[in-house]
Amino acid sequence: MSVAFAGNSTTGTSREAGPLRVMIVDDSVVIRGLISRWIGAEHDMEVAASLRTGLEAVNQLERINPDVAVLDIEMPELDGISALPQLLAKKRDLVIIMASTLTRRNAEISFKALSLGAADYIPKPESTREASAADTFHHDLIQKIRHLGARLRRKPAVASPPLAPASPAAATAPAARAPAIARTAAPAPAPAVHALSSGALSTRPFSTQAPKVLLIGSSTGGPQALMALVTELGPVIDRFPVLITQHMPPTFTTILAEHLARSSRRPAAEAVDGEPVKPGRIYLAPGGKHMRLARSGADTVIALDDGPAVNFCKPAVDPLFTSAIDIWHGNILSVILTGMGSDGMRGGKDIVAAGGSVIAQDEASSVVWGMPGAAANAGICAAILPLNQIGAKVNRLFSGDRS
Repeated sequence: MSVAFAGNSTTGTSREAGPLRVMIVDDSVVIRGLISRWIGAEHDMEVAASLRTGLEAVNQLERINPDVAVLDIEMPELDGISALPQLLAKKRDLVIIMASTLTRRNAEISFKALSLGAADYIPKPESTREASAADTFHHDLIQKIRHLGARLRRKPAVASPPLAPASPAAATAPAARAPAIARTAAPAPAPAVHALSSGALSTRPFSTQAPKVLLIGSSTGGPQALMALVTELGPVIDRFPVLITQHMPPTFTTILAEHLARSSRRPAAEAVDGEPVKPGRIYLAPGGKHMRLARSGADTVIALDDGPAVNFCKPAVDPLFTSAIDIWHGNILSVILTGMGSDGMRGGKDIVAAGGSVIAQDEASSVVWGMPGAAANAGICAAILPLNQIGAKVNRLFSGDRS
């Protein structure tokens, strides 16, 4: 497969037609070769360049003029986190996806990269000889390139709020695990049609039942969105349980929980199997495990699940949403934030059928309008709002507002 180079473009803008041009920057010849072959097999993308160092990427950016860059963190001459701001200074709308192995240090650097303007991150497998790990890396990388690149061409990028410095999260003690009780359903209100920023979409009235728990699902762009949202949710967190599933691998969720604790000024941690669910803290699904809810006597407890991926994700949002109905029935408010795919839509349908409510982030403020868009287009949402309006709406709903 040939490597294509652009002409002498210095416009700093992406091409509007043709395949997405991807620049691969990694000091591993094996990784460069793998990614090049994967991209070469896709009809809607091509390899613009395959480079060994961040310095080469910075020096050749104008000549290559890529739409997307897959940028390794650890490289000679100029590492990824140092090259990132220089690349964006030369081409402000370049979509940069950080790639790194799963270490605490690299996860922290990836979070820093998000605050500096990277569009997303992806963990590289420790060994490409592990078929399942390589397959996951392949699937996730191609999807991220495709969806983030498509968003770039569709509309201007939305600036993401910086991630706050992390602080240690409070530890919690494990308790016994128990199965969920049987689900009971209540009829959902009939939908009404409203003109919204994301187009004319069908929305439903909010539930007449008072919410007793807040569930949040997110994926691509989620860390930035969650940081912004939890800063506004202090009154809700103090009085009600808040549970979050963000599509993320292990180690990354550990650090995300620390950021959530810092931003919300409330305890936040990865959920522990069997621990009781209480108001006053944020529970985050740990990477590599589905987070469900179950009953243990009079208590609601966390039930972690090491089963197969759901919607290509582990953790996935749907298991959290559907299991919560067994506990809170229709007294649920769920929020679906930015992310690829449709995870959360089926669970959201179940919540609405049980009498609860769903809010989706709107398209303009989403990094990728996949998950919230699937919910919005399914007609299950009571509101479709910009990120900066969701927190205030959630606070009002938990304070008694039903409209």
